[in-house]
Amino acid sequence: MNPTPETETATPTTDPETAGTAASGAEAAAETKTGPKADLTKGSVAGHTVQDATPADALNDADTDAGTGGDTEDTDDADLDAADLDDDLAAASRPSGLGSAAASIVAVCLGIVALTGTWTSRILAERQGLVGQLKTGQSGTAEQQISAIYGDAWHVTAAINGGVALVALLVGVIVLTLPQRTGWVRPFALAGAVLGFLGLLVSLGMYFDLFAALPTAATP
Repeated sequence: MNPTPETETATPTTDPETAGTAASGAEAAAETKTGPKADLTKGSVAGHTVQDATPADALNDADTDAGTGGDTEDTDDADLDAADLDDDLAAASRPSGLGSAAASIVAVCLGIVALTGTWTSRILAERQGLVGQLKTGQSGTAEQQISAIYGDAWHVTAAINGGVALVALLVGVIVLTLPQRTGWVRPFALAGAVLGFLGLLVSLGMYFDLFAALPTAATP
């Protein structure tokens, strides 16, 4: 008997470790050729995080900041110029104080003149004495001559000095009520007002014969 030959089919045997190694090698080769896989949604490449902003975006941001800073500087300069202009206009509109200073000096001078007498008052007093002599003549009594020649002249002098003192007082008071830019103006104005007030008091006393009465003639 001829035995039937057995047909044996060769079954290739595959080692799992060998197969895994081969697969890893194939993947490594593929990565080498194609490069690392990029995760575009998360912004990372092969485990390395990159910034979302591109260089162009950074330049745009820098330009925006620079433009904003320039606008701020221009605005500040404009504000400073406007403030300087307002200060200049305010300084120009304010009075210089020259008139007040001059008025205070005038008040002091008038107060001194009111106390010491003026050339005008002396001339008018002499004129009034001459008028009194012409009126009375030789026929008037001694009391009439004294009153017309000396008394009227005395009263004219007191009236003129009193008028000057009143002007000095008014000028000093007006200067005191005004705003002053110079420190010495107010003391001068106060001195002029005080001198004018004193001159007015003296003139009133002379006019009404409060300080000294007219001389009287002796009875024979």
